[in-house]
Amino acid sequence: MQPFPAGRAGAVLLVLAAAGSTQFGAAVAALLFPRVGPLGVVTLRLALSAAILLVLFRPRLSGRSAADWRLVAAFGLALGGMNTAFYAAIDRIPLGAAVTLELLGPLALSVVAARRWTSLVWAGLALTGVVLLGGGDVRVLDPLGVLFALVAAALWAAYIVLSARVGRRFARADGLALAMAVAAALSLPFGLAHAGGALLAPGTLAAGAAVAVLSSALPYSLEMAALRRLPAATFAVMMSLAPAIAALAGFLVLDQALGPVQLAAIALVALASAGAVRAAGPRGADAAPP
Repeated sequence: MQPFPAGRAGAVLLVLAAAGSTQFGAAVAALLFPRVGPLGVVTLRLALSAAILLVLFRPRLSGRSAADWRLVAAFGLALGGMNTAFYAAIDRIPLGAAVTLELLGPLALSVVAARRWTSLVWAGLALTGVVLLGGGDVRVLDPLGVLFALVAAALWAAYIVLSARVGRRFARADGLALAMAVAAALSLPFGLAHAGGALLAPGTLAAGAAVAVLSSALPYSLEMAALRRLPAATFAVMMSLAPAIAALAGFLVLDQALGPVQLAAIALVALASAGAVRAAGPRGADAAPP
């Protein structure tokens, strides 16, 4: 029996569950910054995620074609680069600004991949809501931080496309597990150079395992399942739910006030996401770009 309903409703639940998991993981990751820095957190997140996924899925290595391995390598590069660039960005600019800039990648993808004019309307509404939500932080920003956020944006768009392709080519989450191992191997030298032995402290490893599950292993697996049911353009618009969910979590858990502008922004993002899912029709993931 499937834990989520089939079709578009199930895909929406998968995306919401992934976004919620990511926000809790981000909260834990913030606690680790003073201990091991951004690069150390990325290394812990990717290495422990790879270990968890490899143990759980035991992906088959033999019998893979050269095209399979090229796809895994590209997906691993996108995963590792996206995480590294984003953490480097939030080390230099406010989180709200970084998330807003990073979401330009998925929203641009939704415009490029859209096959109906209504999809462009939903992407525009989502962009408006995201800008309103993050506008309070977008002031005088460190240029290097902005550059890192824009690199993360481009790699997030690549991640969406590659995740859909890997999900169609590999059974279960085998492709994700292999790509995560590639990403972990690429990030390891930078994490060791930055944090050294601090990565192996028991408390740090425990917190890193929580970040790995909440921010990578679980949400990436859920997103890959969602991309089997939704077109990439629709999924990309739904990614704009991330800052809205973060804002609501701050209101509910941290008692952070939401003003009229923030509430209007959340309403716009929710409307755009619902409209994008409805506009996708029953075509499902088969409509995703090849």
